[in-house]
Amino acid sequence: MTSIPDNLVWAALTGPQRAHAEIRGGAARYLSGYSPLAAVRDWDDERAWDDLAALAGPGIVTLAGVGARVPAGWELLGSGDGYQMTARDVAAGSLDGVERLGPGDVPEMLDLVERTKPGPLAPRAVELGTFLGVRRGGKLAAMAGERIRVPGWTEIGTVCTDDSYRGQGLAGTLVRALTGVVRGRGDEVFLHVNQGNTGALRLYEKLGFLTRATTGFLAARVPGDRRESD
Repeated sequence: MTSIPDNLVWAALTGPQRAHAEIRGGAARYLSGYSPLAAVRDWDDERAWDDLAALAGPGIVTLAGVGARVPAGWELLGSGDGYQMTARDVAAGSLDGVERLGPGDVPEMLDLVERTKPGPLAPRAVELGTFLGVRRGGKLAAMAGERIRVPGWTEIGTVCTDDSYRGQGLAGTLVRALTGVVRGRGDEVFLHVNQGNTGALRLYEKLGFLTRATTGFLAARVPGDRRESD
């Protein structure tokens, strides 16, 4: 099993998820509709930041990874820290009682995310990997899905449960089921949790996740003098 790269978004966009990426020199980002995340080859590579400014154009970029930071001249709009956790001690579950979600389920998925706030979900994110859900009375009550993929590892994210169905263990059921799906193709699971989300942290530790590293995420505005002139 390979280790998780610290600059994991770059590793994903130039590796297993290259088909969903737009790359320019030392910068990359997910194609529109898949994820807001972008990346540079090296946090200290000035040329890579110039490439990212040209690739992104005017506006805001979102980056994540161990050691995530922006150089002078970029306006930092917001940042936070999280834990990167691995599932080597997590028992895989079955698909009993859960269903695979697809493009036709996206409106319900977006509605659930809007109400529960697990983090952003782009409309085409369901195409990045397997998303699983649990329904109650025909309503999407909980879901979780695959996000970032790097060699040997797949991230589980967008884990959320409608307030009316909390306390039923649905999040744990979905995470274990997805762990089984990921391991079935030979990968291992990791995930990220905001340091302030103590409830989620307790859940993941109870399931058997172990903290590997502290990671950062940030949003920054592209400097005007680095935008493409054309």
